Amino acid sequence: MPSNRKIYWTLGILLFLSAAARGFIAGFIELGNDEVYYWTYAKFPDLSHFDHPPMVGWVIQLFTLNLHFDKEIFLRLAAIVLGTLSTFIMFLIGKQIKNPITGLYAALLYTTSFYGFILCGTFILPDTPQVLFWLLTLYFLLRSLPDKDLTKKSRNMLFVAGITAGLALLSKYHSIFLMLGAFLYILFYNRKWFRAKETYGAFLTFILMFFPVIFWNASNNFISWTFHESRVGITESGFQTIYFLTEIIGQFFYNNPVNVIIILFTFIALIRKRNIIEKAYQRLLLLISIPMVLVFLTFSLFRSTLPHWTGPAYLGFVILAAAFLSGVKEHDKRRYLFPWPIVLSLVFMVSVIIAAVGQIKQGWISLKRWKVDDVSTGLFGWKQLGEKFAPLAAWDESHFLVKKGSPILTFRWFPAANFDYYVARPMNKDVYCFGKLERIHKYFWINKERGNLRKGSDAWYIALSDDYEDPVVLYGKDYDFIMPADTLVIVRGRDTIRKAYIYRLIERKEDLILVPSDTIQKSLKKQSSRDTVIYLNSQIRSNPMWMKILQKRAMEQGLLLDDLIRREVDSIIKDQRALKSNHLDSLTSVPPSSSDQRFW
Repeated sequence: MPSNRKIYWTLGILLFLSAAARGFIAGFIELGNDEVYYWTYAKFPDLSHFDHPPMVGWVIQLFTLNLHFDKEIFLRLAAIVLGTLSTFIMFLIGKQIKNPITGLYAALLYTTSFYGFILCGTFILPDTPQVLFWLLTLYFLLRSLPDKDLTKKSRNMLFVAGITAGLALLSKYHSIFLMLGAFLYILFYNRKWFRAKETYGAFLTFILMFFPVIFWNASNNFISWTFHESRVGITESGFQTIYFLTEIIGQFFYNNPVNVIIILFTFIALIRKRNIIEKAYQRLLLLISIPMVLVFLTFSLFRSTLPHWTGPAYLGFVILAAAFLSGVKEHDKRRYLFPWPIVLSLVFMVSVIIAAVGQIKQGWISLKRWKVDDVSTGLFGWKQLGEKFAPLAAWDESHFLVKKGSPILTFRWFPAANFDYYVARPMNKDVYCFGKLERIHKYFWINKERGNLRKGSDAWYIALSDDYEDPVVLYGKDYDFIMPADTLVIVRGRDTIRKAYIYRLIERKEDLILVPSDTIQKSLKKQSSRDTVIYLNSQIRSNPMWMKILQKRAMEQGLLLDDLIRREVDSIIKDQRALKSNHLDSLTSVPPSSSDQRFW
């Protein structure tokens, strides 16, 4: 068996190389649809959000210093750091249940998993903090629940597990399976824990830490839970074999096919009652992992599910697989730092990642020529779109074809978040997303943060060739004119991967009140009238066309220019206050449960 010194040196090299590789990828490719959407969690923080609890937004705020550093590498820095910590905790768990070599194998198998390396360790998703806190909870549960004597150290460990499980639940809802597994273990294998006050303290802490999410949902008609219920409910069409097969294949790939095969051999060994690790550890890992897999496989019989939903469950399987590998040649003195199954798994993962990064950046294989959907285009071209749109918008606005500061409108949370980060953010523009709640998601609340759209205002609309929606159908009733401005071509290598059709939306017909009148009134009361006057004065004086019109009017009316500017400021403030009396009956301050209503 390798010495502990070699094992720890290998672990250190693994952590460094893994972090370096993930950091390179994080800074090399653009953010995906989900990642730019979770950027809005940090930009518009709340106690919870439409899709997920708030943790992913909090960690983005933490690692970007509240978005002071907002480039891709900084947004993903949390994933790189937390992913490295997760790898180390995998080692600690393996060491705890068996020995250091088991810990090293667990860290290696986690690193070779696409779920661990990419989804949790490179991309910034809710899974990133969830997996860290999931593994911490596993570690503390494994060090506490198997203890038959209920020592003080074990009782304290269980209480800490309640805290880390609460943090996992603040990351993703299905972290509930952690405490479900702990409860089942206590119920079936160690009921002495029902007599320990720390048991109730851990479960109570777990629930109390989730209170912000409960409060937010209660304030918003429990819309988040209603949305997720619709994603996993049973459809009227009955069994859907294609969904089930897609889920199985997805799990097989996300967790690395080689790793899944090792896991299958591990289960065969367990069925044959082979002693891989202590029974208590084995039972606890399986009680936490198996229920999650069974539940989502059941859902997949009726609804379309996503393979990474079961990702945390596979962490327990990976730990068991590491223990299995470390015991394959226990009778033999020869032990290797890198058994051939792990080497094969590593080679497969590295090969796929190199091919994927090359496809994303250069389009090595022209899949569209073969009429195959190229999912890699979702991670390319958004920055190029922003760079090409900026001069077009600046020219149009400087020549008064579109009013300055006009926002971008769109119809769904993606591409809304992509536009928000790559197009609007560099230009200090706003993006509004209008449509059904299940399509616009958090943008229902973001729209309100960004305020009302006034009658006579203009806007931009960007229609994508691979996700086209007709602007006349969407906004024809809201604007006097909808005119094409230009077509921007997004190129990757030698191929055009999409076209962006730019439209000008001119002269909004009516005010769009997104903020209720009482909110506007409170805001106006809090706002300093002096600051407002100074701001509007500077806006007028910095606008050459506006100043030219006022100078001409001053000469015609025999007034001083400064007096006319003050009148203009007073008129704007008066118009702003008048807006509070106008409401749209179709918009409410709290999202209704009906999924058929559009939110403008």
